[in-house]
Amino acid sequence: MSARRANATTNDGRLTSAATVFAALGDETRLQLVQRLVARGPLSIARLTQGSNVTRQAVTKHLRVLARAGLARGSRQGRESRWELAPLHIEEARRFLDLITEPPQG
Repeated sequence: MSARRANATTNDGRLTSAATVFAALGDETRLQLVQRLVARGPLSIARLTQGSNVTRQAVTKHLRVLARAGLARGSRQGRESRWELAPLHIEEARRFLDLITEPPQG
C-alpha cells in the first residue's frame, strides 16, 4: 500500500471516529449526561437521573450510545451500574476540530 493510500486510510478512520463522537454528542440529553460525568465523576444511573425528567431506561439507552462512541464506560458495583467518562475519543475529536480550523500553511 502506498504512503498516500495508507495516510488516506488513517484519515478515513479518524474521520469515522470523529463522526461517531459528534453524532453521539449531537443529542442534548447525552450532552447533559457527559456534563454531569465531567462535573461529578463516576455516577450510578439513579444519580444520573436525579433532578431530571428522563427515565432510568432512557438514560441507560443514551449511556449505551455514548459507550458505543467510546465516550463512556460502565461497570457493575454490587447491584448498581456506575458510569464514567472515557475522554480518549473526546480528545481525538478535539484534535480533528483543530485540524479543520487551522489556517492552511504554505
